[in-house]
Amino acid sequence: MNSYIVLHGVGDLRLEKGPVQEIEPHEVLVRMSWVGICGSDVSLAYKGKLADYELEPPLGVGHEASGVVAKCGSDVKNLKPGDRVALEPGNPCGSCQFCRGGHYNTCETSCFHSSPVPNPGCLSHYYKHRADLCHKLPDTVSLEEGALIEPFAVAIHACRRSGVSMGTSVLICGAGPLGLLGLVTAKAMGASNILVTDIKAKRLEVARQMGAHHTLLVDGSEPRAFAQRVKQTMGCMPEVSLECSGVESAFATAIYATRMCGVVMVMGLPTKDVTLPIVNAAIREVDIRGVFRYVNCYPIAIEMISKGLVNLKALITHSFKFGDFQKAFEICRDGADGVVKCLISCE
Repeated sequence: MNSYIVLHGVGDLRLEKGPVQEIEPHEVLVRMSWVGICGSDVSLAYKGKLADYELEPPLGVGHEASGVVAKCGSDVKNLKPGDRVALEPGNPCGSCQFCRGGHYNTCETSCFHSSPVPNPGCLSHYYKHRADLCHKLPDTVSLEEGALIEPFAVAIHACRRSGVSMGTSVLICGAGPLGLLGLVTAKAMGASNILVTDIKAKRLEVARQMGAHHTLLVDGSEPRAFAQRVKQTMGCMPEVSLECSGVESAFATAIYATRMCGVVMVMGLPTKDVTLPIVNAAIREVDIRGVFRYVNCYPIAIEMISKGLVNLKALITHSFKFGDFQKAFEICRDGADGVVKCLISCE
């Protein structure tokens, strides 16, 4: 018998039970260990929306996941029972123009775990998945860290798309989990001047502990004026800005702050369209680029963790038992001081 968490409507999370699914020859059955609560999970659970997506219940919950292989399909060669894995959510077709072009993250028929349509989620005791999308973890990477590889991969994809490299100056708007992952990723890739902003002083303290060179508390200043403070604090205009909050004023700040010919990465997703200073970006040739999940980033993420280039454990502030899923979601929703990343044990 399997247990899993299902979202039946706004604020209506339920524990349900059913049989363990039979696996196909190319799949493995994973005994789930840890699942992280993503901001998208919280938005769907309590707002019923995520960017342009509307909740379509019933929806299985959870996509930041790790576990141990319990059973392998007859065609599986890369894994065996007992292997510890991080699950890369989704199921791209592999044959469309986007998959063939190396952009499987944009596959139009991909079935992503816990996406806003009725797809299954990983917050369960057992979960079946394609073996080629279950990445084996070395002994040096814990299962807790394995559950953080999914959001870490987003940060890696963003930093690669924006060209972060040795000596890059970076502004990060928002010190939530995604912003902090952007921080450690940019730092590991060689960024030498990183400023992080947030509305909460405690989150900025975490950012400093994780290696931010500068921090600024958002005080309600007009975006253009706040961008000047960014420049004064950093001693330059950043080459890359990672907008991780999804707040309209932060998007504007990122555009005004970024230097001419720089890049603004849209990582945080607002619940509705926002107004941006496009003319300012256009006349200064500031590129605005989107980030949609990741492409071939899991192996890189595992290597970076294994070699000690990043410390993801510092993000984990709360851990919950499977039966306490309601409390875990409520704490993430309320955003109490000190909350960065919550994990739920599935064992």
